[in-house]
Amino acid sequence: MAENAIGQEVRRIVTGHDAEGRSIIAADTTTAMERPLHEFWVTEATPAPLAEPPDLGKLPTRLEPPAGGTVMRFVSFRPAQALSREDLERMFSTVFASIDASHTRVDTRRHPGMHKTRSLDYGIVLSGRIKLLLDNGEVDLKPFDVVIQRGTNHAWVNSWAEPALMAFVLIDGVEKDAT
Repeated sequence: MAENAIGQEVRRIVTGHDAEGRSIIAADTTTAMERPLHEFWVTEATPAPLAEPPDLGKLPTRLEPPAGGTVMRFVSFRPAQALSREDLERMFSTVFASIDASHTRVDTRRHPGMHKTRSLDYGIVLSGRIKLLLDNGEVDLKPFDVVIQRGTNHAWVNSWAEPALMAFVLIDGVEKDAT
């Protein structure tokens, strides 16, 4: 795998139906990861429409899923750099602004990468090692470990020498029952 997965070829296969209603491969595309956050699919609503033709255009890169929607992506995490707290703050401020997510940085006292999204996230470590930081606690993760992240303030920190690659599915969520 390329350093931090930039340039890594990724394949997306989308199924659908033919005119007779039989299952088919609607699309089979390969692209290179252009940045650490690589979107595969975005839905605008849940339940997602299954009968529409797939939209294979360029997907937006925003941290959170659309209201009522979902996102499926890969994220590559480079090994942590020996940066000052101020340099880390500048770096994460720029990164989160670039993915329309500055508002998610609600409490960065523990680490400048801390953020809280209004989503249920399924995170799967595919390669490398990564640390999940929470306000109180942390856990080291390895390939095939799965995190179900439920709208909590958190950060991902790669303290190891090799890049880490994770797959994420984000589902729009609510903080409490609206009834």
